Amino acid sequence: MPADDGSPPATITPYPDGPYLVRGDFALTDQQGNELPLERRTIALCRCGKSRMRPFCDGTHKLIGFKAPSGPEPWPGA
Repeated sequence: MPADDGSPPATITPYPDGPYLVRGDFALTDQQGNELPLERRTIALCRCGKSRMRPFCDGTHKLIGFKAPSGPEPWPGA
């Protein structure tokens, strides 16, 4: 679990046409709440859905031509 020691909160940054980068103190859990082991304080999470090591990014987005902006997209019908 992340420490509650006054450290800055974790940040999640969507990269254009790429993964979400998560930096800082955070915990990553599965659907049952089991914490997944992490080796770094910065990880890349798959955004294209095609990684062979989900939830982590393996770079497949480049091979398949995944496109997505780094900012928010409009809600459907907005």
